[in-house]
Amino acid sequence: MDNTALSNDVYERARLSRDVRFDGRFYVGVRTTGIYCRPICPANPPKSENVTFYPTAAAASEAGYRPCLRCRPECAPGTPAWAGTSTTVQRGLRLIADGALDDGNVERLADRLGVTSRHLRRLFTRHVGASPLAVAHTQRLHFAKRLIDETTLSMQEISVAAGFGSVRRFNDTFRKTYGRTPRELRRGRDAVTTTTALSVLLPCRQPYAWQELLEFFAGRATPGVEVVENGRYLRSIDVGGRHGVIDVSPGDGALRLAVHGAGIESLFSIVQRARSMFDLDAAIDDITTTLRQDEDLRGWLEQHAGLRVPGAWDGFELTVRAILGQQVSVKAATTFAGRIAARYGEKISVTVDGTCDAPTRLFPTPRKLQRARLESLGIIRSRAQTIRDLARAVVAGTLSFDAAQDLDGLRAALTSIRGIGDWTAEYVAMRAFKDPDAFPASDLGLLRAFDGPTNERLRPAELLARAEAWRPWRAYAALLIWGSEKGAGG
Repeated sequence: MDNTALSNDVYERARLSRDVRFDGRFYVGVRTTGIYCRPICPANPPKSENVTFYPTAAAASEAGYRPCLRCRPECAPGTPAWAGTSTTVQRGLRLIADGALDDGNVERLADRLGVTSRHLRRLFTRHVGASPLAVAHTQRLHFAKRLIDETTLSMQEISVAAGFGSVRRFNDTFRKTYGRTPRELRRGRDAVTTTTALSVLLPCRQPYAWQELLEFFAGRATPGVEVVENGRYLRSIDVGGRHGVIDVSPGDGALRLAVHGAGIESLFSIVQRARSMFDLDAAIDDITTTLRQDEDLRGWLEQHAGLRVPGAWDGFELTVRAILGQQVSVKAATTFAGRIAARYGEKISVTVDGTCDAPTRLFPTPRKLQRARLESLGIIRSRAQTIRDLARAVVAGTLSFDAAQDLDGLRAALTSIRGIGDWTAEYVAMRAFKDPDAFPASDLGLLRAFDGPTNERLRPAELLARAEAWRPWRAYAALLIWGSEKGAGG
């Protein structure tokens, strides 16, 4: 069920009942006040004839409405980037989240997507209800508002983190949007800070299976690069040449992200990447509705409510890890990844608050690995050569993990490298590019899960045929099966 398919009757019932399942799925513009709200807004509901529904906050903003100060639209769970959008818009939204429109250049964004700027604006208006610039502006505005409410950062720091360029522009935007300055909005609120790190809350849709996601990461955490301890996930990062550590832990209806070491100017892009990595915007109700139609999946769903597809911080790193995992155990692949990081990864020193050890290495870059002697680490020659070929392809520019990358082009570029097959390409599309319909049909764990009473095994083509009913959420079906006793793997 995507936003465009919802009728006004559905919107209206959800608004009047304050149905939390629709939070972030649409917004309510109130013509009598000029304000837009979340469907769960606690204020007395306006009359039906005075409201207009919008699929996104950006669409409501572009129509001239300002955000409600009671229900705080900036705190709504994010709308899934793929919901009701074209492939081009999906890629555009990922690039905007990464800061592609910080300079306001829509033409350059369109060039990266391979379309004209006019066509891109038309696609965004049709699928998102707002222009690319309006989407970027609303994202930055909402991010800044959350920093005002949730942190003790100065207004200068917030204006930098949210990409406003200057405090004057920051103040003017808030005065125009909220009718108040940023300082007036903060006045009277108790800013939250629990550590010396930059710390923000990341709202997520419920239910959210944090423990299962954490266990997945724990089993695959690259020694030195990632740490999973005491209910927290930490990993090293390099953003714009600044080293840091992200530290993620559960909160009330949200995850808390602490950023240690990295510059304030990188905070927005770090938050967006973390949201993707922890799959915070999954349309979990729609996913469950689709998958529970399969009798086997229905039983597993009851045991794994709120399951998410683990993302990846870096596409190259994940692909190396996937290659290492070919035909060996998860534990063995993790050991090899740690050896690579220890030998070729840059050493860092970042202080982390609390009871967890800090990561000490960055995962090595493609340039570091294109001539690496990986055989000396115990990696078989053919697999070592595949990793070197992968690194060379990235350095040469024939393979890109950029968010603008077309997924069919990505799959083709990956499988053109000797030693990388369809399983690896689908796994990378699933985790690094968050394709909700990616599906490694040749995976032994997926095939084994549907063994018959006499142990007859499905062929990949037969599994694909069965998985047609799971679309467009086959990636979630794969994680669900891997999480079951029958299909343990991934």
